[in-house]
Amino acid sequence: MFTVFLYTIAAGFLFLSFIKSREKTKKALMVARKAFLNILPEFSAILILIAVVLSLVSPQIIQHLIGGQSGASGMLITSIIGSITLIPGFIAFPLAKSLLDNGAGVTQIVVFISTLMMVGFVTAPLEIKYFGKRQTLLRNGMAFVYSFIVALIVGGIVK
Repeated sequence: MFTVFLYTIAAGFLFLSFIKSREKTKKALMVARKAFLNILPEFSAILILIAVVLSLVSPQIIQHLIGGQSGASGMLITSIIGSITLIPGFIAFPLAKSLLDNGAGVTQIVVFISTLMMVGFVTAPLEIKYFGKRQTLLRNGMAFVYSFIVALIVGGIVK
């Protein structure tokens, strides 16, 4: 129901924009279309990968490895995966929801999302080039530790 509400609001503002300036609205829609088409191949590939992984890995395995009862070991697994994976947020959150639906623990998923967004193992060489080795290691280390703190707080609140 909330989604329908949001789409209605978006459609209303699009209609208002169209009334105010047809040219600007058409131009904005063309830019949005181009951006969507540029993202579509990566988005489709990652969605297919997620579907394959979720079809090959049973909910019992997910629950055993990163379920709520997996504790610190599950948090460590998801933190490592999150740190080395380069996935955009618009794909990470649906993936997190799918993992939660298949038995993953809230705390483990919070660590995964936090490290995914804040720790940049793959991007570290580029970051070192611009900010230096010390700053990069410090930032990534602090982000890694912070991810666990946030996960424990959120996990405590949600339970």
